[in-house]
Amino acid sequence: MARKILDILPPKKLEAEKKEIFLPENRRQPLSKRSAFYSKKPLLLILISILLLVGVFCYFALPKAEVEIGPETELKTSEVEVVIDKTVKAPDFLNKIIPGKVIEAEKTVLLEFLSSGKTLEETKAEGIIQVYNAYSTSPQTFRVQTRFISADGKLFRSTERITVPGGRYEGENLVPGFLDVKVMADQSGEEFNIGPSTFSIPGLVGTPLYTYFYGKSFQPMSGGSKKEVAQITQEDFEKAIGEVIKKAKEELRILLNEKTPLNFILLEDAIKTDILETTSSSQSKEKIEKFTVQAKVKSTALVFKLKDLEDFALQLILLKVPENKTLYQESLKKSYSPRVVDLESGKMTLFCEVAAKIYPRIDENNLKLALKGKSLVEAQLFLENHPYIIKATVRLWPFWVKKIPQKEEKIELRLLVD
Repeated sequence: MARKILDILPPKKLEAEKKEIFLPENRRQPLSKRSAFYSKKPLLLILISILLLVGVFCYFALPKAEVEIGPETELKTSEVEVVIDKTVKAPDFLNKIIPGKVIEAEKTVLLEFLSSGKTLEETKAEGIIQVYNAYSTSPQTFRVQTRFISADGKLFRSTERITVPGGRYEGENLVPGFLDVKVMADQSGEEFNIGPSTFSIPGLVGTPLYTYFYGKSFQPMSGGSKKEVAQITQEDFEKAIGEVIKKAKEELRILLNEKTPLNFILLEDAIKTDILETTSSSQSKEKIEKFTVQAKVKSTALVFKLKDLEDFALQLILLKVPENKTLYQESLKKSYSPRVVDLESGKMTLFCEVAAKIYPRIDENNLKLALKGKSLVEAQLFLENHPYIIKATVRLWPFWVKKIPQKEEKIELRLLVD
């Protein structure tokens, strides 16, 4: 009979192997903490590696040098006359001609002014009286300016020659004839604005006619006054015209600016203004508080492109720059003023002054080659001894960098021209 071999441990042996192994208290460590430690270890190594790489990168990539140099400069100036001509289409630098453009504008301005003068205004009272003829049936003529005296002694005069009709009899009674007569006070003033009154004729005093010819008024006399009123003086009138023209010119200046093309120059001395018309609502010596003055004005101007003048100035100064030197364009300055302005022909002559700084040509590539690898002191000393450099500043970055980097692209060179 064949023997069977079973690969099974006896029950007692299995139980013995399953017994738990106990460690001392100080050597025990929870399984969760041990697992966390070993799981974080790769992350920590990665972080350290990254920091090392960043440090290496910063050490080699960040260093740079900033070098500022101030070259010696020389001022060049030039003076010339330039003609602005509306008939040319393009700049002619050889013949010193720049194209121009004529612009025009008109403006009418009306302003009100106060009279500054004062004068005494006197008016005489006027009214109507009925003059009676109770003397006879025959008419009686009185000359112009015949005097009539009111009951309170106010003297009035007739304004025209009058004939008072005669009376008529009704039975034995004579009914007086009468005539309405316009009279004016002998003097000005409000005291002659009297109420209804009776009037005698002083010219008839001493004659039989005195008591038979008389007058009566039935309405008050009016219009008499004596007061100070405003009056236009000659100075007021002249000043008003001047202010209106000035205002018109100011508004015309605004209109001309609006009509001036973009990038063109409008010079004050290149504007011609004509006074086409001036009118006034009143005249000098007129008694009035306010008056108006109107002016119609026309302006003509010759303008030109700013760029044309700048190009001309640049060309002019470049002729004075030697081959071994460079123009510092930011220093280019120009001034100009009209010498002759003829707006009828559309021409203007400008006197121009041009100035700019020039400095020696400095080969930046060779300068960088000479500076690389030098310490801060060595670089500063080298630049101070350079024949064309009058001042220099060297800065290294970051703080741990002690020498100018070997790579030229790490050297930043800036030219500072005074």
